[in-house]
Amino acid sequence: MAILEKATVFTDKIRPVPASELEKRLQAFRQAMDKAHPGWEMAAINHKIAMYYFTGTMQEGVLLIRPQDAILWVRRSYDRACNESHFDDIRPMRSFREAAAYYGNAPKIMYMEVRKATVDWERLLRKYFAFEEIGSIDGVLQDLRMVKSKYELEMMATSGAIHETVLDVVAPGMIRGGVSEAQLAIELYSEMVMRGSHGIARFNLPMGEEVIGIAAFGKSGLVRTAFDGPGGTNGTCIAVQSIGNAFRKLQPGRLVYLDIPCGFDGYHTDKTVVYYYGDIKKDEQAQKILNAQERCLELEQEVVSMMAPGVTVESLYLRTMAKFNNVYGDGFMNGGKFLGHSIGLVMDEAPAIAKGFTQQLQPGMVFAVEPKIALPGLGLVGTENTYVITERGAQSLTGRSHGLRIVDK
Repeated sequence: MAILEKATVFTDKIRPVPASELEKRLQAFRQAMDKAHPGWEMAAINHKIAMYYFTGTMQEGVLLIRPQDAILWVRRSYDRACNESHFDDIRPMRSFREAAAYYGNAPKIMYMEVRKATVDWERLLRKYFAFEEIGSIDGVLQDLRMVKSKYELEMMATSGAIHETVLDVVAPGMIRGGVSEAQLAIELYSEMVMRGSHGIARFNLPMGEEVIGIAAFGKSGLVRTAFDGPGGTNGTCIAVQSIGNAFRKLQPGRLVYLDIPCGFDGYHTDKTVVYYYGDIKKDEQAQKILNAQERCLELEQEVVSMMAPGVTVESLYLRTMAKFNNVYGDGFMNGGKFLGHSIGLVMDEAPAIAKGFTQQLQPGMVFAVEPKIALPGLGLVGTENTYVITERGAQSLTGRSHGLRIVDK
């Protein structure tokens, strides 16, 4: 499978998900449900990401799927849904009562995204549909979204091109003495949005969206956050553990850690680059920094070299870690728990490149590979790029990896 053409970016016209794409997803869902839950009658989807996956729009309402039909019931905005979606059957409703009246008898088991559905929403749905049990479609959706289609890969290739340009080409010109972490993050974010990025990063977490990512200078990158990733920051304040600090200014002799997400038409890529600001030859810790960065590059290439159809995901982790002499302890990837993650409509799709994920790699699966090392008193080094699995191995969507790049102005 070759990497596909990048989507056209420079236009203010909406780019609807093709009707054929939506039809294939719905057909695949029904087939998966028939296999996983024989005799299923109805599935209800209200989470915005899953709704977008099946309908190409994000609205307040519910998508109800049965073996014989699928209807998107919209409270607001019905007009917008009709304008931007090629989904076959979109109907307005003022309340769930109208949708329930259309179906008559409720199913015994209502299937839904158990991990995403709130108790309030489940109670509201049960009030009108009066189902007896709840069934989970989380595993079905995870498996469907794991392998990307040609259309999805085109979106991710476009995101990756934006990512590569901004973090590898534009970023060095923005790294300058006196710039703050927050200012640098905002400038990089602005560049991405102006080049076509959709301007947000979505996660599987309850508070599942952020805007910019992280720009951290020196020891700031060592500050742990609630997010289970190796990078860190003080954030803008206690309440926001991302972006960077508006008052922490860049000084010579500091590492510049940039973990800035990008995405296009809903689909994300992940990339991290690390720069050093100043004359590294004057840094007493230069060799320690350079060695750690080199180890991260080697680990990334070790993982990527094994990425081929038929290889199990956990073997990428186990075989790499078996060769790695971890002299960094917990400083390496929070103790070396994982080496990367699947990515797509959210940044942290499943499976992760970690122990226990036994799925076999298939063409069309996409992973962010991100070995990183925390150096006490100095900051974070490492690398991250997004790779698609092809018949011939892994191919980067976000450009190549770099040794420590020096910006000395």
